[in-house]
Amino acid sequence: MELTADRVDEAARMLLGWRLTANGVSVRLTEVEAYSGLGQDPASHAHRGMTSRNEVMFGPAGKLYVYQIYGMHFCANVVCGEEGVASAVLLRAGAVVDGIEVARSRRSARTDADLAAGPAKLMQVLGLDRAANGSDVVDGTGPATLTPPAEPVTGVQAGPRVGVTAAHDVPWRFWAEGDPTVSAYRRHIPRERRKKR
Repeated sequence: MELTADRVDEAARMLLGWRLTANGVSVRLTEVEAYSGLGQDPASHAHRGMTSRNEVMFGPAGKLYVYQIYGMHFCANVVCGEEGVASAVLLRAGAVVDGIEVARSRRSARTDADLAAGPAKLMQVLGLDRAANGSDVVDGTGPATLTPPAEPVTGVQAGPRVGVTAAHDVPWRFWAEGDPTVSAYRRHIPRERRKKR
């Protein structure tokens, strides 16, 4: 199974429909976002170079890059570039296809479609956190396993990324058209700075 592609946007599009399984729950990926690397993508964690936080993004492909937001939620990216070149795909949303009762016990939601309809929600239903950072999703050694679908997803839509302050109009968010698990798009609105008196 090959997770690399010539371009990160191609890799992101390819990951739609793949199944991510961890801790008794399987999710079919319905929404992803691509992030490129050093000096190419100002919205990427790797834009300014390698740090202890983002070093997993620099490969090899097939690793999970997990980070925390707002001091409480975790998000996961699948590294998909060649080793030494930062490139990763944020797993934005999915449909729970196996282990629904376990998923419900980890996260309350209005509907089953909302269980993993966002990057932090996805991690919560899979029972994954920062401990999964750097683990392999391909070779079976990590807490999560990624497997391809029998058929590629058709009806793929593309649009701007969500919640980023830079390069927010780059159409590197991909989703399965009409799927109810896809998260709602919210354009980034910069905060106004208070003027000093």
